Amino acid sequence: MNANELRARAAAVVDPYLGQPLGPAVTGTEIVGPEAVIDVTLGFPSGGYEGPLQLLLGRELAAAGWAGGVRLRLRSQITAHAVQGDLKPLPTIKNVLAVASGKGGVGKSTTAVNLALALAAQGARVGLLDADIYGPSQPLMMGLAGERPNTPDGKQIEPLRAYGVEVMSIGFLIDPAQPMVWRGPMVTQALVQLLGDTRWGELDYLIVDMPPGTGDTQLTLAQRVPVSGAVIVTTPQDIALADARKGLMMFRKVAVAVLGIVENMATHVCSQCGHEEHIFGAGGGERMAQEYGVPLLGSLPLDIRIREQTDSGRPTVVAEPEGRLAQAYHDIARRTSARLASGAAAIAFPTLSVSDD
Repeated sequence: MNANELRARAAAVVDPYLGQPLGPAVTGTEIVGPEAVIDVTLGFPSGGYEGPLQLLLGRELAAAGWAGGVRLRLRSQITAHAVQGDLKPLPTIKNVLAVASGKGGVGKSTTAVNLALALAAQGARVGLLDADIYGPSQPLMMGLAGERPNTPDGKQIEPLRAYGVEVMSIGFLIDPAQPMVWRGPMVTQALVQLLGDTRWGELDYLIVDMPPGTGDTQLTLAQRVPVSGAVIVTTPQDIALADARKGLMMFRKVAVAVLGIVENMATHVCSQCGHEEHIFGAGGGERMAQEYGVPLLGSLPLDIRIREQTDSGRPTVVAEPEGRLAQAYHDIARRTSARLASGAAAIAFPTLSVSDD
């Protein structure tokens, strides 16, 4: 088997995250002694993925008749992806990803913060915008409660930084004990200013932690902010799924690609014995994913450690980076970014017109 044949074989290998053959991602192949050296460039963060992908390529090439070893040279090249309508990507932010839910209490903010941290740990440049004006939680979750950002020129705001992620929240600018008694237009204007007046720098992904529901803030984001894709967070119970469906359909109506669904609190893990049970029902997220033709990006348990870690300002991905829960978040992050990179979401959801009925 020569280098060209090896390249063709490697290009035909189906990547489990892309859900399609590697194809043009295989950028070169050479034979060095007893080894096949394969160059692969992925459109999503590749940190921590070289080992698993090398094993997959080695197994597939061995099955095709290659008797030598396989060495992978892996890199990533993250690009800006299509956004809704006539909007254009932001100058220094390649991709804005909205993390949304139809109702509160489903673990949306916890998912958003761990998604951001996982992408950063995998090598991406990441920002996190807390768009929940009425109930900002990211300052606490990111260990930045009580911190205040700088405004060097009196116009733009320097985001705070924690665990390699740029963070901005209305919670940095107000007294956390005071309620936000604002009407809808004030809230939407605050969101636009937080996004536009923050000096984000060069980012591969800006994760936007959306408020629950389908109101003014969500509509403003969908109409005025260039969003590359959305992730819907739900729990398995029927009442949460009903609201999550509304959130998914809202993004479809405004032509924002839905990258997939995260099922949170899928099982309860007993802190004493480790027994798992489906206290909120089983398979709800998977059924919803099948119903709307989107992937289930992952399922997460109702585990006391997740709550304790986020409350302490050290979310799971940084608190236990090698643990099972952190690896679940890493898997969700890789599926999300690979789904965006593959273009499958944009193909699945063409632009739809919005009507008043």
